[in-house]
Amino acid sequence: MGSEIKPPASGILTSPDRLHKIDQLREKNIDVILPLPTLVAVGDQSSGKSSLLESVTGIPFPRGQELCTRYATQITHRRDPKVQMIITIIPAPQSTEAEKATLRSYRKELSSTSELRDQFAKILDEVNVYMKIKTDKNPEGERTFSRDILKIEKCGPTEDYLTVIDVPGIFRLTSKGQTTESDRSLVRDMVTGFIKDKRTISLAVLPANVDVMTQEILALAEKYDPDGERTLGVLTKPDLVIERSAKEAVCNLVAGRKKALNLGYYLVKNRGGDDDDDSEDDSGLRRKERDLFQQSPWCNLPQERVGVAALRERLQDLLGEITDKAYPELRSEARKKLAEARDQQDALGPPRQTEREQQQYLAQIAAKFQRIVRAAIEANYSTHSVFDKHSVRLITHVVSVMDRFNNRMRQKGHTYSFLKVKTEDSDDESANKADESEEDDDPDYDAEQNDADELEVFRRTFPELESIINIVNEPEFTVKQDNSDWIRNMYLESRSIELGTFSPIVLASAFRDQTTKWSLMTEYYISDIILRIHMFILSILKTICADGKLYEAIKSIIMDDLLARYANGMDFAKFLVQVEREKKPYTVNHYFSSNLQKARGDRISEALKGKRIHDNRCHPQGTYVVKFDQVKTAITNKSNQEHAQEDIHDILKSYYKVSRKRFVDNVWLYAVDHHLLSGPNSPLTLFSEQWVLGLDEDSLNAIAGESRSTRDKRKELTKKIADLEEALRILK
Repeated sequence: MGSEIKPPASGILTSPDRLHKIDQLREKNIDVILPLPTLVAVGDQSSGKSSLLESVTGIPFPRGQELCTRYATQITHRRDPKVQMIITIIPAPQSTEAEKATLRSYRKELSSTSELRDQFAKILDEVNVYMKIKTDKNPEGERTFSRDILKIEKCGPTEDYLTVIDVPGIFRLTSKGQTTESDRSLVRDMVTGFIKDKRTISLAVLPANVDVMTQEILALAEKYDPDGERTLGVLTKPDLVIERSAKEAVCNLVAGRKKALNLGYYLVKNRGGDDDDDSEDDSGLRRKERDLFQQSPWCNLPQERVGVAALRERLQDLLGEITDKAYPELRSEARKKLAEARDQQDALGPPRQTEREQQQYLAQIAAKFQRIVRAAIEANYSTHSVFDKHSVRLITHVVSVMDRFNNRMRQKGHTYSFLKVKTEDSDDESANKADESEEDDDPDYDAEQNDADELEVFRRTFPELESIINIVNEPEFTVKQDNSDWIRNMYLESRSIELGTFSPIVLASAFRDQTTKWSLMTEYYISDIILRIHMFILSILKTICADGKLYEAIKSIIMDDLLARYANGMDFAKFLVQVEREKKPYTVNHYFSSNLQKARGDRISEALKGKRIHDNRCHPQGTYVVKFDQVKTAITNKSNQEHAQEDIHDILKSYYKVSRKRFVDNVWLYAVDHHLLSGPNSPLTLFSEQWVLGLDEDSLNAIAGESRSTRDKRKELTKKIADLEEALRILK
């Protein structure tokens, strides 16, 4: 804690209008949402709090009664042309609406302090009934302490604005038949509820005739205000301090030499139990206080630190200071909290008690889902913050999978490698390079292995897909390097009566053997796409649904149809494999004849390569020529079987390229794009406004009907928004 005492303020008060607005906010329980500038008197039981408040405010609390200590009492002085005393009850925030209405209905208007003095005891008895405080006069009461607040407003043309709240004194021990452990905890919670707020100045009321170090309230204040910035010590009962050492200890506190607080200590004399001076101006009591403080050692203390008048002036200054500091912050905080509350209310969606409300609510969610789906398919990732997560950038993942599928099919899709005929002097060198790259190692293979590990994790996360997808580990596809024996055996085992040709059955059988891996390879990559689509759908649903119940309800109802649509996509991919492999090989694609002609030309070129010679006489240097008569015999030295095998190889190789490219394109176009992405029966189009319109009343209620917790949350937010809107209206 600080070691210096801050001097009192200049006495220039904040605008009374601002102080009045703070009280208006407190009446509407806005302090539950926003910490308000507050002066609160706290202390242990029998510390003299109530007497202090009576001395500072002039409110004549009844003699011998402890009633006001059963609940907080807010005393407000307000300048007004009309002299009057207004007594009301501020309901606790936890009260029901019916209880609040009953408590707010209590109101007493009196014309003077003397009238209040005459009726105060009766008024407190009435308040106990309203607050359900159990007393001898109200044995039907239900509680010993209440969180409701008794508000006493003193108005008049000479009143200076001041608001102080007195809370029940904390106590360590319970009294049998009077207080319980729960009462003790309740009072402590009430006290800490006030002093923990950053805009509360705590008036720690401490009897001067006891060691302040034993007062629990000072330790509690220090816990929530460790630097002593918001705690002002008020020492009472100095007339009961007898010993010189005790008086010296009190003087050390007031002078700031011991247990210093930044706001310092004040010394006051309250009305004692034997005082019977009931004059309205309390001139007799003030005279007694003046006489006491003229005695040693009190007369040596700074005069601005002793006496009720000095304390009251300081409290007015403090209230003005904290109000001026907090006022602009309150408006800013109210706007921020109002925006947050409205966002939370928007997240709950509109009320949905009736079938129409439920249908509209669910249709709005479905429309939002479809907007995100369209953005995901178009890679328009700037439209929604959900795409900040890379995992939901759907079309990017799908295209990447298709690229890997195409590369895998090109490099590893065939069972046997095709023979490469080297044509070093061919003009079409780029074609040679392309042909040789068919079986190159995949540079992205390591990345694919990482993706495979990730997919395995995803697969375990979504066990509902087990019967559809086929992802355990990506198969290790290998290509057999020598196909000459395979083609020769295929030819020999399928020969019939042919004359310089071979049976078409041989080509069909060879193609089926060469495409054995297509089925498993296709299932693996289509499974990858299905898994990513499923993850996307559930992730987006979870994002746009207001609560977990709604998400689980939608997920549960659409799941069977989702799985059926995934299965349709997978089945169609398998169908494409079956058609490509089982049908008789055929194509009208000119690329087939171009490849075949090139393959045959390459063989002739290879056969003539040993017969070429340089002819620098008639041709540019470096040009090869072949004699015409040697061309005729270049390929005549092969048997019918060798010619047939070469033809089978070249035709199969040419057709395989065309078929593979056609197949990959068809998988994308029909299985992926049409069945799984954008077709009318794709999984992504399932949860839509049309689907919502087809739900019956029971299904609608099961999905979109509000749970009790949602209804309670909506009610709470509606009230909070109304309170904050009212707060901003007051703070204008």
